[in-house]
Amino acid sequence: MDPVSQVASAGTFRALKEPLAFLRALELLFAMFAFATCGGYSGGLRLSVDCVNKTESNLSIDIAFAYPFRLQQVTFEVPTCEGKKQQKLALVGDSSSSAEFFVTVAVFAFLYSLAATVVYIFFQNKYRENNRGPLIDFIVTVVFSFLWLVGSSAWAKGLSDVKVATDPKEVLLLMSACKQPSNKCMAVHSPVMSSLNTSVVFGFLNFILWAGNIWFVFKETGWHSSGQRYLSDPMEKHSSSFNQGRYNQESYGSSGGYSQQANLGPTSDEFGQQPSGPTSFNNQI
Repeated sequence: MDPVSQVASAGTFRALKEPLAFLRALELLFAMFAFATCGGYSGGLRLSVDCVNKTESNLSIDIAFAYPFRLQQVTFEVPTCEGKKQQKLALVGDSSSSAEFFVTVAVFAFLYSLAATVVYIFFQNKYRENNRGPLIDFIVTVVFSFLWLVGSSAWAKGLSDVKVATDPKEVLLLMSACKQPSNKCMAVHSPVMSSLNTSVVFGFLNFILWAGNIWFVFKETGWHSSGQRYLSDPMEKHSSSFNQGRYNQESYGSSGGYSQQANLGPTSDEFGQQPSGPTSFNNQI
């Protein structure tokens, strides 16, 4: 039997049925979707400038942009409708910092989730040894939860700026030819932002997953066990003292009742002993 079959037959993959490993597998999948939908994006828009002089018109002006959304570096040329002159323009804005931070968090979260899942499946004994593994796992989970919240919020704001900067109406306002009423400027094709919207959704879903997984990782640490012992020890002491007091009370009652019954009547010596007066009188006779 090959090693893979032996591992599967031994039931090693049963760890995936537990909440800790199952949530890690979901985090692995959602992190992959997050950086793929954001880091792999490329889109564009198409504009049309129809000048009074038709020979100067350009009805297909393509503007392409992609991750990491350094829009100020995206340049394009448009007609001025004043002879054959061309105007060189660039988009406005730079959302690279928020986009790159979001993708970086997603990539590292993917790698850590992959490593943690492997450890849960194949190295459970070493993971729980000396409680070091759960403690490190707990700290990393808390840190990634915070990073997902910050990264997703920052990227949501960055995406909003990207949408404004690539809005065809905003781009048309940059063209000098479109400021003349005699020329006709219009948007032929607007950028599709569905994948970028999905990346933001996956970002906040990752935050929910990592934040919810904090509890399950905390249960694996010694802090959770010591807290349970701390709560159980006072209860045991209270129960022990209560039972001891009840035992002493019963013992006191039983011993007291016995002594009272023993003192109710005369002793056997009193019944068997005769009065000393008549005995001394017979001896004198």
